[in-house]
Amino acid sequence: MTTSEAEKIIENEGLENYNWYDEREVRPDEIGIEKFDGQWIVYTADERAVVKSELSYPTEALEDFIERLRADKILREL
Repeated sequence: MTTSEAEKIIENEGLENYNWYDEREVRPDEIGIEKFDGQWIVYTADERAVVKSELSYPTEALEDFIERLRADKILREL
């Protein structure tokens, strides 16, 4: 998956509550993706903690990011 493909998925599926490449400080109840020190990091934040996954390849990171956003959308719709 490429960045442009991920952006299209986000738009087409109406995915929300994300922080795209560290565009701002981490907020509760969001999913984020960033690149830091050669690693791709995907995280999920709540009001108490941030859980991060470090991945080596951008494709893996973008796929994980989109999966988390989709899961978040399903949970919010319940």
